[in-house]
Amino acid sequence: MDEYSRFVDWDKMDVTVQSQDAKELTCTEFQELKQLARQGYWAKNHSLRAKVYRKLISNIPCRTVTPDANVYRDIVVKIVGKRNSSSLPLPEFVDNSLVPTYCLNAEGIGAVRKIILCIANQFPDISFCPALPSMIALLLHYSKDEAECFEQVCRILACNDPSKRLVDQTFLAFESSCMTFGDLVNKYCQAAHKLMVAVSEDVLEVYSDWQRWLFGELPMVYMARVFDVFLVEGYKVLYRVALALLKFFHKVRAGQPMESASIQQDIRAFVRDIAKSVTPERLLEKAFAIRLFSRKEIQLLQMANEKALQQKGITVKQKRQNVHLAVHAENFKSEIVSVKEMRDIWSWIPERFALCQPLLLFTTLEHGCSLSRFYSHSEGHEPTLLLIKTTAKEVCGAYLSTDWSERRRGGNKLSFFGTGECFVFRLQPEVERYEWVIIKHPELATAGSEPENHASPASSTLSSSSVPSDPSGRLSPFLSARHFNLPSKTASMFMAGSSECIIIGGGDGQALYLDADLNHGRTSHCNTFNNQPLCSESFQISVLEVWGFRD
Repeated sequence: MDEYSRFVDWDKMDVTVQSQDAKELTCTEFQELKQLARQGYWAKNHSLRAKVYRKLISNIPCRTVTPDANVYRDIVVKIVGKRNSSSLPLPEFVDNSLVPTYCLNAEGIGAVRKIILCIANQFPDISFCPALPSMIALLLHYSKDEAECFEQVCRILACNDPSKRLVDQTFLAFESSCMTFGDLVNKYCQAAHKLMVAVSEDVLEVYSDWQRWLFGELPMVYMARVFDVFLVEGYKVLYRVALALLKFFHKVRAGQPMESASIQQDIRAFVRDIAKSVTPERLLEKAFAIRLFSRKEIQLLQMANEKALQQKGITVKQKRQNVHLAVHAENFKSEIVSVKEMRDIWSWIPERFALCQPLLLFTTLEHGCSLSRFYSHSEGHEPTLLLIKTTAKEVCGAYLSTDWSERRRGGNKLSFFGTGECFVFRLQPEVERYEWVIIKHPELATAGSEPENHASPASSTLSSSSVPSDPSGRLSPFLSARHFNLPSKTASMFMAGSSECIIIGGGDGQALYLDADLNHGRTSHCNTFNNQPLCSESFQISVLEVWGFRD
């Protein structure tokens, strides 16, 4: 059909979606390119897409010495020899990944393996890159020969722009991306996450499949549309599409019986057969409707997860499938929650801390009902988990991202601090997790008062005293200020503490207030989810525990 058809089996392609209308791409401005990519401007013209890919990839900033087509021609015979290309063994770094055929002919299928082996020869630093086979198979559709495809893949792998993450090439990068995806699911796909927690024994193992959904299971037509935007906008697009896939899976499968042992296979099958329920246009529309963090924020979160893995010594592929540690039943004892309930809470916390074990820091049963002792046992620990059981058998709590010692900044005044990673939750009588909200008014500290105004749970607005003059460069309060060594003005106001009380803001208008004697508390709430409050408006505390995170 055109000069880029050498490796394509056109009998397997749906040529009816291909247009032969002559088109050219003349724009160079990023915003215009982004819109055209999202709209699928070059999606229906095979030749145009090939030319656009070549142009976009040639503009990727690369290392000074990056293997090109001539290098491939020089080394391919030496590396492959006379062996049958279709049976060539793949290097370990592709981790037994699926090698999708994407409607390639026999020559194309063999070429994928040849190119992978040549890349392994030229990139000895690559230790884990399961997305590579899919990327090569797709680019062969839009390459004149193997050497051109090799050069394009090399440019993607050799990108040296620190702000433009493209492909995970180590196990550390891959695993931290899985943790980051888990963090994003926890925040942006709470209904789907709740389903995963309910039916899966190991949530991270499910989320560790997220790249396979894209680079393996997703049909070629869909993957090509994703790749169109990926080459323009970068890695963030992959997170968006994977989140959209999970949202659609939850929409289609919610209410249907599912078993833990089959959940991974169920999602894979759904993605393979996605054409039965979702068009490529609808998938991308859903993906870009998610109000995701900025690229910089995601990069910071990824760095934090990498650091957590490095501190655990997890930098290479482990024999055990899951590097995360569930809450150990034999070492856990709480007077408020069961092991299962603690594991449910663990599924809500940021992935980098889910690597840790819970450590009891304070309990009123042992340390008494003293706010000063509460502070002395909690300070120096970040983050912490607060659990409360009331005399009415209600159980609620909060995940607190910031060290309680931060309250000292305000002297004797009520001091506000914390970040948007904080959240409050209820376990009894029903389980509910509430998104964060910023505390704006200290009036809540006055007995019997109600908060006058809370930020919307979806808002990232800071209180007026914290907002920098130029909000365009402000980081989301979702991120932990101390963890990233960010200035205090980037933090939100979720927690408050003084010698007289503790206040914890919660989502959907929830707020929790505890008296200094730790015997009494009350909640304030408005516009709550399904009108369900955190707990009784006024309550007596039976037991209060504070838990830290032990490496």
